[in-house]
Amino acid sequence: MKRSSKFSGALLAAALFTVSAAASRNSISRGMPQSDSSLPAASSVAKPHAFVSLDEVPAGHSFEVAIVVDILTGYHMNSHTPTESYLIPTTISLAPPPGIRDGGTSYPDGQLLKFDFSPEKLSVYSGSVTILAKLSAEAGAAPGEVTLPFTLRYQACNMSACLPPVKISVPVKVKVGSAGAKPHELHPEIFKKT
Repeated sequence: MKRSSKFSGALLAAALFTVSAAASRNSISRGMPQSDSSLPAASSVAKPHAFVSLDEVPAGHSFEVAIVVDILTGYHMNSHTPTESYLIPTTISLAPPPGIRDGGTSYPDGQLLKFDFSPEKLSVYSGSVTILAKLSAEAGAAPGEVTLPFTLRYQACNMSACLPPVKISVPVKVKVGSAGAKPHELHPEIFKKT
């Protein structure tokens, strides 16, 4: 009787291990978050840098903010328009402070890449990606420095695991000038005119 009980216990342990391993593989293939001490913190995979198109924004004038996101080598983020409904899109959001109007955000197309865990190609960002926000200072905006509280949301993955989705604060300082101020364009390499 004791032998049978030991044998049954070993079979149960083996079955639980097999189920656990299968569940782990399924969660990876579905883009579900993985926790592993060898993986980096989700917030460290993407490094956002902000650039403003003008040195001083006159009241009543439009401007742009570029959020350039450098992605850790070996990782990717889902694009803003992922190819599968279960994937979390990359987004930039802003709650504009008084005197600033949000004019919308432009996202680049993702790259269609094939990964072992998906039968379909996925739309992703890797390397570096630039997201553009169009804004304007309202005609009655008070002159002075204002902080735009952008938030970057993304989920990063490597070839075998996805990290939990994360939100990163990206505060951007903008100097608002009087309506008659003459602005100077900054960062022409980012804000290309077409």
